Amino acid sequence: MFFWILVAILTAAVAAVLLLPLMRAAAPLPSRHSHDIEVYRDQLGELARDREAGLIGSEEAELAKAEIARRMLAASAADQAAAERAPKRLLSNRLAQVFIFLCLPAVGLCLYLTTGSPGVPAQPLAARLADPGGDVNILIAKAENHLALNPEDGAGWDLLAPIYMRHGRVDDAVAAYDRAIRLLGQTPTRMGGYAEALVAQAGGLVTSEAQSALQKALALDPDDPRSAFYLALGLKQEGKHAEALAAFRKLAARSPADAPWLSLVNQHIAELAAGPGPATPGNPAPGDIAAAKEMNAGDRQEMIRGMVDSLASRLKDDPANLEGWMRLIRSYAVLDQRDRAKDALHEGLRAFPATGEQGKQLLALARELGIDASGEAE
Repeated sequence: MFFWILVAILTAAVAAVLLLPLMRAAAPLPSRHSHDIEVYRDQLGELARDREAGLIGSEEAELAKAEIARRMLAASAADQAAAERAPKRLLSNRLAQVFIFLCLPAVGLCLYLTTGSPGVPAQPLAARLADPGGDVNILIAKAENHLALNPEDGAGWDLLAPIYMRHGRVDDAVAAYDRAIRLLGQTPTRMGGYAEALVAQAGGLVTSEAQSALQKALALDPDDPRSAFYLALGLKQEGKHAEALAAFRKLAARSPADAPWLSLVNQHIAELAAGPGPATPGNPAPGDIAAAKEMNAGDRQEMIRGMVDSLASRLKDDPANLEGWMRLIRSYAVLDQRDRAKDALHEGLRAFPATGEQGKQLLALARELGIDASGEAE
């Protein structure tokens, strides 16, 4: 009911703004010819006084009087014509007023009833934050509002960090994991999530900071597959192939047969077992790892962009590299280039169809990063 009252008030205000000029225009204004007629009458009176005073002759007075009378008649005719047109202007103004007062609200109401949603209940912001339903953005906003008022709520940061990660807000995820760890302490899940966010932030590089977090996670839970995988990947990136092969084989041996990460682990094992050869497309060289550790944030981001462009170029020539496509998609998401991430997903699914196990991994990654994969699974 309040909505309709508000609409009525706003409609009346708009109508009043439109009507006021028309109402002023509808008031009859004196014709400019009326002023001329008054001037001519004054001239006739002055002419009569001059004639009585002997200041002008009779013949001259008659000529001047005839001229003034002619001008007065012309002005009177023009004034009459203007008076005849006034009702027409008044009628048009009245019609415009009626249209604004009646038709305009009616047209607006009909348009709203046709294209609007009058039956939808009111949804004030406070109510939506209290009951967000399935809207993840509102959930995030609600959590952020809560944490702005309660920055020491470790459980809130712990809940928000993986949500940030799934939606590609990697920098926010790193900060949230760091805050949760400082407030609540270290757990395998927190340390593993923190390390994974650091790896994503570095464009797929397992940095020394990420390695430290992964080692702490494994110390708390020696069977944590995520930490074991990224540590093995870090060894591979550093060129320690024998150690990396042993680490990947150990992870494969203790992984369930249906583990979603097993195919990727086996791919690394096959590459490492084949011995040193051409670098896997998109894998950073050991020198890149060492250089990245010494860079500031800006230079590291520039290096990451260059590596991502190089990876994309190499995948065009050799698309049969699941890890490369996963790294490329994640890197584009980290760089906030979501359109390019979606294009990379599409190209990756051409090499690894969505019906296969590897294609399903690509789709799962897209869902994790909040990338629209609709239509890709068909």
